[in-house]
Amino acid sequence: MLSEQRDMADNAPIILMVDDSRLARVVMAGILRNAGYHNLLEASSAEEAFDLLKQEADAGPGHGADLVLLDIVLPDADGITACSRFKQDPLLRAIPVIMVTAQDGVENLEAAFQAGAMDFITKPIKEVELTARVRSALALKLEMDRRKAREKELQKLTRQLAKANQELRLLSARDGLTGVANRRYYEEQLDKQWKQSARERAPLSQLMIDIDHFKKYNDRYGHLAGDECLRKVAKALEETLKRPADLLARYGGEEFTALLPLTDAAGAQAVAETMRSAVEALAVEHRDAHLGMVTISVGAASCRPQPGQDPRSLPAAADKALYLAKEQGRNCCRLGEVAI
Repeated sequence: MLSEQRDMADNAPIILMVDDSRLARVVMAGILRNAGYHNLLEASSAEEAFDLLKQEADAGPGHGADLVLLDIVLPDADGITACSRFKQDPLLRAIPVIMVTAQDGVENLEAAFQAGAMDFITKPIKEVELTARVRSALALKLEMDRRKAREKELQKLTRQLAKANQELRLLSARDGLTGVANRRYYEEQLDKQWKQSARERAPLSQLMIDIDHFKKYNDRYGHLAGDECLRKVAKALEETLKRPADLLARYGGEEFTALLPLTDAAGAQAVAETMRSAVEALAVEHRDAHLGMVTISVGAASCRPQPGQDPRSLPAAADKALYLAKEQGRNCCRLGEVAI
């Protein structure tokens, strides 16, 4: 393998000369050095050129050839075939190729351009022509590299912006104290799930959940303890929901709500009782409550949404059931009927 030591000056272009004639490579190298190009590589065959280009490309960012001067007549494969092979490789296809030929036939030139060559030089090589075409090819390669760098940076910024927007959407959908969904997000989901249930003729259920005697809890233990109580209750409630579509949201103050798609009345009552038991199992002290601990009351409602029916009829029915649960002693679950 014939190759010259590369000049490692920053940003100096790398030019690979591929020709089976040593004399032709010496002539090209002399012209290029006089023009200020010193990072020169040599290859005497297509396979040797391919290996050199791959070595340069595999060296990582900041490496890789910037231009190939490729003779059409080579011992192992013609330059047109070699050019086509370069252009099929993802790591090499962006490198501009100038064909060097003593054959100035139109057919050869057309084949070279179809293979991906950007320009050609005829032999015997003329200094002015070689330097002008090399300068033009390298300027184009530099502009292409800059454009790719800008596109890459733009893609990076776009990904960062998309991630930031997603995080912002998640934050805007969450209650700051408890970490569960907030009321605005719940209302969006109620409308969405109502329409989807109506299309699929599927049941949709909702629970309204209230912490019993929470004002008394705050009065006795203070608002910081009240906040911690809300967080514990929210965590316990959310852990009872097992399906991805189920949603727990803070409705306001000490009140929570749960949307349960594809859940009928019996299923809603079962989830409500599971939630009631989970909060009772926390055994959070509440001396002003009947059992001496924090408990919840739950109102449930279920229906099969119909086109034209008001989605708010579902939470209204669950709220009435919650009121009934409070009237009947709290720490219990009641089922309401949705008005048609």
